[in-house]
Amino acid sequence: MPIAPTAALAGAALVGGGVALGGAAALGRLGSKTTIQEVTQTQVSSASNAAFAPSDRALTIEQVYKRAAPGVVQITATSVQKQTDPYGFFPPTTHVAKALGSGFVIDKAGHIITNDHVIAGAQKVQVSFSGSDELNASVVGKDASTDVAVLQVDARSRSLTPIPLGDSDDVQVGDPVVAIGNPFSLTRTATAGIVSAVQRTIDAPNGLTIDHVIQTDAAINHGNSGGPLLNSHGEVIGVNAQIPDVSGGGNVGIGFAIPINTVKGVVAQLIRNGKVEHAFLGVTAVPVTAPLARLFNLASKTGLIVQQVTPGSAASVAGLRAGRTSVVVEGESYLLGGDIIVEANGAPVSSDTQLRDLIAQEKPGDRISLQVFRDHKRKTIEVKLGKRD
Repeated sequence: MPIAPTAALAGAALVGGGVALGGAAALGRLGSKTTIQEVTQTQVSSASNAAFAPSDRALTIEQVYKRAAPGVVQITATSVQKQTDPYGFFPPTTHVAKALGSGFVIDKAGHIITNDHVIAGAQKVQVSFSGSDELNASVVGKDASTDVAVLQVDARSRSLTPIPLGDSDDVQVGDPVVAIGNPFSLTRTATAGIVSAVQRTIDAPNGLTIDHVIQTDAAINHGNSGGPLLNSHGEVIGVNAQIPDVSGGGNVGIGFAIPINTVKGVVAQLIRNGKVEHAFLGVTAVPVTAPLARLFNLASKTGLIVQQVTPGSAASVAGLRAGRTSVVVEGESYLLGGDIIVEANGAPVSSDTQLRDLIAQEKPGDRISLQVFRDHKRKTIEVKLGKRD
C-alpha cells in the first residue's frame, strides 16, 4: 500500500545471514543411503518440556524435534562484494563473503522456504542437511515485501522430509512453540518457549509492513532466520525472521516470526510465477480516535484519516485527498481535513491493518470501492489498484 502502522515495533533486526564464514558451512548429504546422525544442540527448560507433555495430539519437545529436524536445512549464501577506496589511492578490491541462514523443506519436489533477506545479494546459494556436502540450490523466487523466498534442490524425494504447515490463525498467546534453526552455525538447534503475542507488525526488508506477526520468547539468534517456528503438533506456524536490534545482537527473549498463512499464499505464487505481485493503494492513514472525533467534530467516530497520498498512485489517480491541517492530540500529530475512509468493498475499516488485509486480497488492476467522508459528506470513490514496486 503502504499504510503507516500506528504502533510500529521499532528497531527490529534481521537475523538471517548474520554469521560470516571463513570456510564451508555445516554441511549435508542427500541420497538413497543417507543416514542423518548428529549431536542435537537443544536448549529447553523443564517447565517448557512440561508444557509440551502429550495431550491428545500434542507432542513433547523431543518428539517435535525428531519429526521436524530432518526437514530443517542450513543455507549458505555466497556473495562477491566490491570495496572502493573513498580517497582513490588504491584500486577497488573484491572479496567473497559467506553468510548463514536457515530454511525448511515443504514438499518432495525439493522446495525449501527461507527468508528473502537470507539470500539477498547472493550469487550462489547452497543448502546442507547433514554430513559433509552441500547441494546447490536454485532460487525459485523471492518477495522482499513479505521477506519470503523459495529455493529448490535436486534431490531424491525419499531423502527429503517435508514439514507439515499449520494454521497461524489458530495461534494464541501462551501456546507452546519450538524454533529449529542454525544460530551461529550450530546446526539444527532447538529452542522452546511460548507465543508471547500475536498481531504484531514488523518492517520487511524493503521497508513495507508485515502484519499478523507472531512474537515468541523461544531463543532466536543470528542464523535462525528462515527456520520454522512449530506448534506442539509439529506443524509450522511461522518463519523466524527478526529480533530486536539491541547492543550485542543476541537473543533477549523477543523474536518475531512471519505467520505461515501469509507465507503459504506467497510461496504458491513464487512457485507458480517466480514472483509475487502485490496490489497497491498508495495512502498513509491513521485511525480515528475518540478524542480526535470529539475535539474536531469529525464526520465519523471510526475509520482511517488519510495523511498522505503517494503521487501517481492508484489513490492519487482516484482523487483521494490527504489532510492539510496539522494538529497535536495527546502527544500525537495528525493531518486533518482530508478524506476519512470508513469502508472498503462494503467492509468497515477502523485500522490500517484491516485496510492492508483487504488490499492484500486483491490483485493489481482490480477495482475496489471506498466509502469516505469528505467535508462531512459521504462519498463513494472507485479505485483501480496499482502494483507495488
